[in-house]
Amino acid sequence: MGHVRKTGVSRRRVLGTAAGLAAAAAGVPSAAAFAAPPQTLPEEARWNRHAAHVTITRDDWGVPHIVGKTDADAVFGMMYAQAEDDFNRIEQNYLVALGRLAEAEGKSAIWQDLRQRLFLDPEALKKDYAKCPAWLRTLMQAWADGLNYYLATHPEVRPRVLDRFEPWMPLSFSEGSIGGDIESVLLTQLEAFYDKRDVPLTDEERGLVLREPTGSNGFAVAPSHTRDGHALLLINPHTSFFFRSEQHVTSGEGLNVYGAATWGQFFIYQGFNAHTGWMHTTSGVDNIDEFTETVVTGADGIRYYRYGDELRPVTTTTITLSFRTEEGGQDKRSFTTFATHHGPIVREANGKWIACALMNKPVEALKQSFLRTTTGNYADYLRVAGLKANSSNNTLFADSKGEIAFLMPQFMPVRDDRFDYRRPVDGSDPATDWHGLHSLDSMPHVVNPKNGWAFNTNNWPWTAAGADSPKAADYPRYFDRVGENPRGPQAERVLSARDDFTPQTLIEAAFDPYLTAFARLTPGLVAAWNQLPKDNGQKATLAGPVGLLRDWDHRWAAESTATSVAVFWGEDLWALTAQAAADAGMSVWDYMADRASDAQRLDALETATRRLARDFGSWKVPWGDINRYQRNNGAIVQQFSDAKPSIPVPFASSRWGSLASFGAKAYPGTKRYYGTSGNSFVAVVEFGPRLRAWAVTAGGASGHPDSPHFDDQAERYAKGDLRPVYFYADDLKGHIERRYRPGK
Repeated sequence: MGHVRKTGVSRRRVLGTAAGLAAAAAGVPSAAAFAAPPQTLPEEARWNRHAAHVTITRDDWGVPHIVGKTDADAVFGMMYAQAEDDFNRIEQNYLVALGRLAEAEGKSAIWQDLRQRLFLDPEALKKDYAKCPAWLRTLMQAWADGLNYYLATHPEVRPRVLDRFEPWMPLSFSEGSIGGDIESVLLTQLEAFYDKRDVPLTDEERGLVLREPTGSNGFAVAPSHTRDGHALLLINPHTSFFFRSEQHVTSGEGLNVYGAATWGQFFIYQGFNAHTGWMHTTSGVDNIDEFTETVVTGADGIRYYRYGDELRPVTTTTITLSFRTEEGGQDKRSFTTFATHHGPIVREANGKWIACALMNKPVEALKQSFLRTTTGNYADYLRVAGLKANSSNNTLFADSKGEIAFLMPQFMPVRDDRFDYRRPVDGSDPATDWHGLHSLDSMPHVVNPKNGWAFNTNNWPWTAAGADSPKAADYPRYFDRVGENPRGPQAERVLSARDDFTPQTLIEAAFDPYLTAFARLTPGLVAAWNQLPKDNGQKATLAGPVGLLRDWDHRWAAESTATSVAVFWGEDLWALTAQAAADAGMSVWDYMADRASDAQRLDALETATRRLARDFGSWKVPWGDINRYQRNNGAIVQQFSDAKPSIPVPFASSRWGSLASFGAKAYPGTKRYYGTSGNSFVAVVEFGPRLRAWAVTAGGASGHPDSPHFDDQAERYAKGDLRPVYFYADDLKGHIERRYRPGK
């Protein structure tokens, strides 16, 4: 779906130049910022004008290819197509982002809403919108128009709350990562503080629940390590299923981008254009900090907090939230909230109030999220990154010039490394304050490494490019707080295995079945069993399972009974050691491998084999009989059933080192495990003279069970069988299901 760039001085040509982007990155308004906004038209006339300038082509997988005359037209069509496929998820994301979830779900969601509103004030966002450059306001208006036009032309769609979208709203959801920085604030402790009562931490908040790791994999391979001399990029986000919409969006102004857009956003978050590609992985940097505040009440009754030699007044704000009542109506609750210059107060500990500091740059974040999709090479991408409004994600980058890179989040406060920011620091000491942001050059990064590849699996940056990686000793300790994980060594293993990668062999590497965690854990189990006296009861009981794991090649497979035993054993050993690992300040993987007792290893295996026998009739159960994909309806939260159809999935949880991740567990009423997160949108891109790409989406492109594209990719997804992407107009020939204009 190529197109010709217009010759006039467009918004992109002004802002997209090196000078324009450098100015934007430095906070200096570019020429586009002063451009007169387009003439305001009556709403319906504006809708109709956009619709007349947009064409949506659905390919034979239901993926929408949107073509607009202008970028704003393309955004209008992009949002209309998203709403066609799953309006429910768009509304859900904005109920969360706007702090209005309780209006749909009731009082139980009010603390989540309060947490959101502590950081994002709708009235402040409206003022930010008014100050946005004209080009960005135009896109935001087109965003609202696309959604409102969809609702106007689909009266059968009944929103739960949001029956009208306003153009300032994208500022509440300007970064496409799953979850967000705000989710680091613990809801129980927020409730305890503002409800003035004790609320215990949940096991999940304490890290004791076996949770599927969130995050992603990203691989970038340089031309020197590919057969055909073209850079390759693996895009492998691990999110909740159906979290993003696969789209191709082009305009007559030069936009031409393909990939996964988080529902409700008008930019491709994980994807590529004809020249550049980007993959984001959740980072382990420490750039969210807590400050202990010493609060005193003055003679005037006003609260103050100590800062150096002065007392500063605590900022007090009233936040009023609505919530749905049991009778279906709406009620309100107001909260008096507090903040210091560090951020809002989110909890109390040891008699001190705790303020939370995190990135809050919605305008810059939205600019960066959209502008990265228009970049033409690494230098362009880096200039956009200079906006420094990406706080939560590493980036793996590749381009058609053959450059590859690994970057860390660009929002990185400069801090005094004497202090341990992994814990609350003393807010009364000015030395603990943030001192501006790191320059991009001063952060760990990798550009065109000699080894020929770079990667991240949500692990530390110190192995991102093998021997050419940044060195931990050269950087403050706050650049990593998570360490290594089992996927890291596996990524190094597959990337080091060859220097002649093709798109197909990179796909094979992304689905390599080796489970590094069990390769490390099972020798300790075998040794523990070997040490048992012959007359010990476990010697005979566990002989079969231990023998199976001893001879196993540590590779998952649908027919593998060893995979089943290993996963059940690993889960039970995790449960036995998680608290001790937390107390020791160690990762559970390291604790299980290095400190678990022989008794814990053997007892966990005995429990695991009993669970297998109880639920499946034998401890020898093929993994594919347990690990299943099932999608029964369009609900965001699925209800699973062993009695309903499902398909086997061979890959395992990323917890055990599986690069291809499938986060599954049993649910009430089920014995089988059903996946809800992990591999979602997966793509491999080759940046040759003519771009080629392959992709697969969990389930399908549509959230409607009556659509042929609700589950038409499920079998491919389970097999790691990526389909060709139709990036050019001639790719689409013979693969067109429908072509139409919005509203038609």
